[in-house]
Amino acid sequence: MNPNIPNTMKVVVLTGHGGLDRLEYRDAPVPDPALGEVLLEVHACGMNNTDVWVREGAYGTDEDPGAVASWRRGKPTLEFPRIQGADIVGVIVAAGEGVDPARIGERVMVDFSIYNNESDAEGLADIDYIGHGRDGGYAEYCTVPAENAHLTTADITDAELATFCCAYLTGEHMLDRTRVATGERVLVTGAAGGVGGGLIQLCRARGAVPYALSSMAKADAVRALGAEAVVCRDDGDWTRDLQALLPDGTVDVVADVVGGPLFRSLINLLRPEGRYITAGAFGGAVVEMDLRTIYLKHLEIHGSSQGTRAAFRRLHGHIESGRIRPSLFATYPLSDFHRAQSDFMSKDHVGKLVVMPDRFHVSA
Repeated sequence: MNPNIPNTMKVVVLTGHGGLDRLEYRDAPVPDPALGEVLLEVHACGMNNTDVWVREGAYGTDEDPGAVASWRRGKPTLEFPRIQGADIVGVIVAAGEGVDPARIGERVMVDFSIYNNESDAEGLADIDYIGHGRDGGYAEYCTVPAENAHLTTADITDAELATFCCAYLTGEHMLDRTRVATGERVLVTGAAGGVGGGLIQLCRARGAVPYALSSMAKADAVRALGAEAVVCRDDGDWTRDLQALLPDGTVDVVADVVGGPLFRSLINLLRPEGRYITAGAFGGAVVEMDLRTIYLKHLEIHGSSQGTRAAFRRLHGHIESGRIRPSLFATYPLSDFHRAQSDFMSKDHVGKLVVMPDRFHVSA
């Protein structure tokens, strides 16, 4: 190990399901990279809804939606204590056996997915992620598989780079699964959040036309991300307002991360043979559905989580070329993690919140 690497580090560790008190800022040993792994000096790590839902055990089970359960329902891989944090940006400072030591010094962004098969396309049913199935980036150092650490030359800050991976990879895979094509109209819910904001930009990157559902207070910021129009969900009849903007009153695709009471209206806005996809349910996981609408309109309903290696490569290319841009709202020192997650849960922001080890922290 490099003699400049300390033996201990500061981390935020999740000790069990529950409230913010289950997140502890403490000392921990700096890990050694195993075969095929690299050790990263973490410079920034973005926050995600999954962090909160895993802490709360809010994923339920097939039999009981209210049961305390983690992200992998049927095959749990979460062990306590666990260092969360998926959107990792840092520098390689040590290489494990089988990794070219010339990689030491590379600035990298991490593909957070733990792929449990060799498929380059689909096959995500058995997927896991860094920060859940193994320790993640809410720490000063972390180890990751070398293949997950991707060299970056993007001319943006570490905090800005940490806004992309989880949210935008999720969004890109949603668009892949629903085969979104040039010119198609896509309704994006939760458009002020990480996945929603990413979807707006990624729609534009492939020539689709995104319409956004958001609050009045965040409309201008969402429009600035590239939304064709923003419909305010706190309006009395947002469906009527949206239909007035659309040539035939319908959309080709709904990309939803909200669910809840919105679900039925979202389904009704789809054209015949339209496609609905969900990758979140922060507005409510149990929804009302009229199956007649589904079969009479020949609709498709998709679920989606994370993304493929191919989707990550495409996302990485968008970042490197500048075709998509970061949406960074604020940064926090790792030692102030409770405030960071409290602010995240308030949903008063547009864009991403990013945590940085104290020695690298700068205000956004």
